[in-house]
Amino acid sequence: MPAPSAAPRHKGFRPGGPRSEESGGRPRRWGPPRRKACRFCVDRVVEIDYKNMTLLRNFITERGKLISGRSTGNCAKHHRMLTRAIKRARNIALLPYIVF
Repeated sequence: MPAPSAAPRHKGFRPGGPRSEESGGRPRRWGPPRRKACRFCVDRVVEIDYKNMTLLRNFITERGKLISGRSTGNCAKHHRMLTRAIKRARNIALLPYIVF
C-alpha cells in the first residue's frame, strides 16, 4: 500500500495547468489544445509586403530557414503569402538564403 502524500490529489486537476479565458480562469479539463490564431487574419492583412524586413525576420530562423505554419500559427493562405514575400526578399538580397 502506497504511503499517503502530503497533499491530496484530485482527479483531473493539475496545479499550474492551462487556464481558459471563457471558463473564468479554471483549468481546461478535456479537448485538444488551443490552436494559435493567425496574426495576419487577426490584423486583417490583405497583402504581405516583401520589403518589410522586421515582419519577415519573425518567420525565419537564425540560419535563414522558414518557420512552419504550425509553429507560428499562420493559416495556409497567409503562410503562402509569407513564403512568397520571403522568397522575393531573398531574390533581391534583402534577406539571406542561408547563414553560416
